[in-house]
Amino acid sequence: MSCPREEREALERLLVGPYGVLAADTRGRAIPEPECQIRTCFQRDVDRITHSKSFRRLKHKTQVFLQPEGDHYRTRLTHTLEVTRLARTVARALRLNEDLAEAMALGHDLGHTPFGHAGERALNRIYEGGFKHYEQSLRVVDILERDGQGLNLCWETRMGILHHTFGAPDDTREATTVRLCDRIAYINHDLDDSIRAGLLTAEDVPALIRENCGERNSERINAFITDLVANSTGGELKMSPRMQETFDFFHRFMYSDVYTNPVAKSEESKVEGILAKLFEYYVAHPDRLPEDLRPVIDRDGLGRAVCDYISGMTDGYAMEKYGELFIPFAWSVK
Repeated sequence: MSCPREEREALERLLVGPYGVLAADTRGRAIPEPECQIRTCFQRDVDRITHSKSFRRLKHKTQVFLQPEGDHYRTRLTHTLEVTRLARTVARALRLNEDLAEAMALGHDLGHTPFGHAGERALNRIYEGGFKHYEQSLRVVDILERDGQGLNLCWETRMGILHHTFGAPDDTREATTVRLCDRIAYINHDLDDSIRAGLLTAEDVPALIRENCGERNSERINAFITDLVANSTGGELKMSPRMQETFDFFHRFMYSDVYTNPVAKSEESKVEGILAKLFEYYVAHPDRLPEDLRPVIDRDGLGRAVCDYISGMTDGYAMEKYGELFIPFAWSVK
């Protein structure tokens, strides 16, 4: 008698098209494990990521705006959830493996630093080995989670996480889906947050974007996703020339008018100072690092362990540790 997992794997052979990855055909895990009787291997990856500590910390990590005043700005967690929903929608429409796309999307930013890309740039300058958040995301799931044991995810999930920024020639279609949905999500929700913050008005959005995509956030996202699905054929994911041109223009506009906006980025100059001081302190005081990083020191060196620790901090925790270590507490003489 078949188990629920086997029934789902059989159903995937009907639902997943010729360009998708079947769970039954996975290249497997680095450490082989008995199969779950209920969930496919990619469903298990989804659960392992959502139950991880690094996933929970995303709710207190910056997306674009550092310490925004208001409850409705995106965080790294809400960005991740938006990407995940878009990826599942596209994967279903194109008959790809939704569970695999979901796992990749949920894990793609687990390695992001505190203070968003400002923190990433700072750590890349501070740590001599260099720092890229997509490489750190893979390191998180392979090594750092579960107190140094890692999550032992499937090969396909791991490669989708690693390649979500730049892609690779042998990527699965699910990985390409997540990469494109990540880009569609962040330029749209970052524009939405910019208007909410008063950096831009709706009228500041260029006419090309408004005419081709719509006036509202939901309209713009729907325009890109609908066009992507309609124009992806033969296993190639692509937009129409008109919408690709609009997307590229949109992307350039966000970098010129939002991501480098001096108002939005006014606090970023402080980020490198905070992270540099923390890095310097923990290199000088390795005994203050968490116990679960001891094996990392032995295997990869002290600098790597400090980089792992700092990159895993939330914005608030990084500022709390900085204050604890470098800002004197009020005192009085009795």
